Amino acid sequence: MILLLAAVLTALLSVTALLALIRLYRGPTLLDRVIAADMLLATMVGAVGAEAAVNRHATTLPVLVVLSLLGFVGSVSLVRFAVRERA
Repeated sequence: MILLLAAVLTALLSVTALLALIRLYRGPTLLDRVIAADMLLATMVGAVGAEAAVNRHATTLPVLVVLSLLGFVGSVSLVRFAVRERA
């Protein structure tokens, strides 16, 4: 049962990452690319969290915290840069 759940999670997260990479490559504007990069990072956080849940270990918690902080700081700084470029 757990192996089936892990396979389904892997498939769904892989499709999500692929779609985010496509938007990151094709995005017509900078903000589209920023959102796609944030979505890709959120997918990575979900994948690491799912791996930790399936294997039942909490040693990846610092990795999850660092990835989340990286995503937040990166998104905020890029949006602030994009707002300055418009004005």
